[in-house]
Amino acid sequence: MSAKNDSREKILTAATRLFHIQGYHATGLNQILKESGAPKGSLYYHFPNGKEQLAIEAVEVMALYIESDVKEHMAQFDDPVKGIHFHIKSIAKKFDDIENLKSLPVGLLAAETSLISEPMRKACQNTFKRWEQIYCNKLIETGYEPAFAEDISIVINCMIEGAITRSLTNKNGSPLYLIADSIQLLLRK
Repeated sequence: MSAKNDSREKILTAATRLFHIQGYHATGLNQILKESGAPKGSLYYHFPNGKEQLAIEAVEVMALYIESDVKEHMAQFDDPVKGIHFHIKSIAKKFDDIENLKSLPVGLLAAETSLISEPMRKACQNTFKRWEQIYCNKLIETGYEPAFAEDISIVINCMIEGAITRSLTNKNGSPLYLIADSIQLLLRK
């Protein structure tokens, strides 16, 4: 990896972590630079649109990470109910050790920035749609009607995002466990 790419990756890694644990507004460019160890000039060289561009790319990093988890969890089960249940429980377990929570999902960044940044709103919206499509595809391939699968996938994602917010305030994963156990009620055939 070249020094230029290394510097870019260090900045993006630091920004992703900070945006996801502190939020958009609480994270400053100087803090990102300090944590990344990258020279100041490299930030605007690699991210000419500054903080907003960094946040959009950070959303993409988190989107890919969670997308990979969702796909992996869904692939472990033929039954989508079991796959979704397992996926939500795996998220809940992370909140049971809240002091060591490494990052927060995209929903909190979306809530913080969607009314002030159209590019951020679109990045978050596209991320949600990608995750929902994974649930939808699994439901359709196992016999659910496409319209129902599409709608219920949005509901599932909204439940997860809401339960994440509640889990933060509870300082544990209990809201996520509750919705994990409710998935079978939503997906009865």
